[in-house]
Amino acid sequence: MSTSPTALPPAARPLALPVLRRVTPVLPVVAIVLMLCLPATPDSRVTPADAVSGLAVLWAVVRTSRRALRPLTRTAAVVLGLPVVGIAVAASGAATPGDALTGLARYLQAFVLVPVAVVLLVRDRRDARLVLWSLVGLALWQGAIGVHQYLTGTGASYQGADIRAVGTFGPTNVMDMATSVAFGVVAATGLALGAQARRQRVVAAACALVLLLPLTVSFSRGSWIATALACGAQLLSTGARRAAKVCVTAVAAAVVLAGGFGVGTAALQERLSSITRVTDAPDQSVTDRYSLWAAATAMWREHPVTGVGLKAFPAYRDGHAPLALSSGSDTEGAGRGYWRQPLLSPHNMYLLMLSEQGLLGLVTVAGSWLALLVCAVGRLRRTERAPDCAVAICGLLLWLLVDYVYADIGGPSATLTAVVLGLAAWWALAPDAAPATARPSPETPR
Repeated sequence: MSTSPTALPPAARPLALPVLRRVTPVLPVVAIVLMLCLPATPDSRVTPADAVSGLAVLWAVVRTSRRALRPLTRTAAVVLGLPVVGIAVAASGAATPGDALTGLARYLQAFVLVPVAVVLLVRDRRDARLVLWSLVGLALWQGAIGVHQYLTGTGASYQGADIRAVGTFGPTNVMDMATSVAFGVVAATGLALGAQARRQRVVAAACALVLLLPLTVSFSRGSWIATALACGAQLLSTGARRAAKVCVTAVAAAVVLAGGFGVGTAALQERLSSITRVTDAPDQSVTDRYSLWAAATAMWREHPVTGVGLKAFPAYRDGHAPLALSSGSDTEGAGRGYWRQPLLSPHNMYLLMLSEQGLLGLVTVAGSWLALLVCAVGRLRRTERAPDCAVAICGLLLWLLVDYVYADIGGPSATLTAVVLGLAAWWALAPDAAPATARPSPETPR
């Protein structure tokens, strides 16, 4: 007598299908992150991650419609929809219809559509934890390639040697590997600090320490500063004594890595020392950055409310920049020949918005981020036992807001920015994101 599959006891049924069915809604978000493991196509404006992010948005809309769910709370709709105002007004002032369409698409993708999709597709802490571990996995992959590039001299050119780690992103996107690895460091640090299980704490802490090496050889000063501040804030949120112990461990690991792998080279020492002398004896890259910041400020003074229009910074740059600005930066190595990279943005997201979108854009877009940070940190402080994903997400959002002082939207890592903002919005605004138990507020009677 044969037994039908449905007659089998629950313990005998395959577990793979229920597990896969449970994680299916969040898989498009994970796929966005994993698509960045693929080599970047030079001069391509649309990456596989961009295509998958569009599918994720479509999947979120279809799934929400079929389940007849209220997609967002009123607060979430206001906070996530606020950037649309400034972006749309700036797009109407673009120099050409092509600039308006491409700029509008990129800004809406990174700051509105994909974050909303992440909020809709991440249902609980397990989903958020899966996305965070995918960020760590991407960082390990890109970091391994970057360390190999540094050790074998096959990276991007830096001070005449092909030693700068850029991962699969290429020499024209030197900041993208640093961004992906820094996200991995911050995510792993948060998972290690907030985890209840010893095994996860050990694995996450080991990943964070290992990723310090590729972050170092990325030679990205802005990423170093943002990572130090974000991880420091995460540590302080768990207590000063624990923060001191972890800092001592991290310093010891950095010394071992530097000595064992030869990271402490003259080029690295020069890069580190340049952070403290950006005003006394700045190198050409710092001089160019100051010149671009001055140009962005001058544009804003002429168009204070709505700016010069989306993607219009390059057209107005030469008319407002000091004479010290060079024509571009030299890039080569990592499988590509010499290329003169034009300076098309101020390398400061806040000044880019101020120059192209004016005060309206800065208040609406950056105001949305500030609201996310306040709500996320406030929920973290009110929660008695904050989940590991909450510590990691708050650290990622803080990293992004600090790094935007030295970087801006652009390159393949823009989709990572969108995912991080979506995770932050989920933790800050989703009603079911916080645990059931929370610290009583001062006004609540005990």
